[in-house]
Amino acid sequence: MTSRRKPLVLGNWKMHGSIDMAEGLLAALKAGTAACPGVELGVCPPYPYLGLAAARLAGSAIGWGAQDLSAHGQGAYTGEVSGAMLKDLGCTWVLVGHSERRSLHGESDAIVAAKADRALMAGITPVVCVGESLAERQSDATESVIARQIDAVLPVLARAEGAGQAAVIAYEPVWAIGTGLTATPEQAQQVHAFIRGRLSAAGLKGASRMPILYGGSVKPGNAVELFSQPDVDGGLIGGAALVAVDFLSIARAAVQRV
Repeated sequence: MTSRRKPLVLGNWKMHGSIDMAEGLLAALKAGTAACPGVELGVCPPYPYLGLAAARLAGSAIGWGAQDLSAHGQGAYTGEVSGAMLKDLGCTWVLVGHSERRSLHGESDAIVAAKADRALMAGITPVVCVGESLAERQSDATESVIARQIDAVLPVLARAEGAGQAAVIAYEPVWAIGTGLTATPEQAQQVHAFIRGRLSAAGLKGASRMPILYGGSVKPGNAVELFSQPDVDGGLIGGAALVAVDFLSIARAAVQRV
């Protein structure tokens, strides 16, 4: 399948890992990248292992990014990590608005937009996560929830486009994260098409080129079918990203989009 958008597969390690685990996983991923031609690959380890990822992946075909960043530039914000610090560590991407940040840490749409803006100011590509809960899907509120979340970041995305900067959207239905449930390929495509249409209707000329990833229990067994959808440009991978053979299998599934 030919795509105008380079497929992207990112691994979100969440709060998992150790130095030994990271060393082994990074080495195995580096060894397997030759089987994924044309697919952009990246990992998002916890903050303590970003320096290790930078050291081990430098010069390889795998990039690295962070799972979050501060909405502030610098200052007396104990425990926070700035975009400039992530840039110092060579990060290409940073996740913003992951459902776990929204639900467990109370991050509002406005905070997510501010974090995306900080990422872009630091020269890092924000991966803006959006998604609905099971109750919202069951009440037919999926599109209204996604529209609200997308609309909050539209001014930031418009400024990025004007400056020639890149951004990524990740659709992660909350009900499919870590539950073993997965949106059907048709459900994923429907929401991805809605997101792209929303971006286009807002006047973003690059809407047709912006990668939109799917996240939510992506596994080797369902990746090919998910990635075959016209608006699913890759994946934001959780649990399977911690197992090298599974992550690489998912990445190979994205080769069909090249």
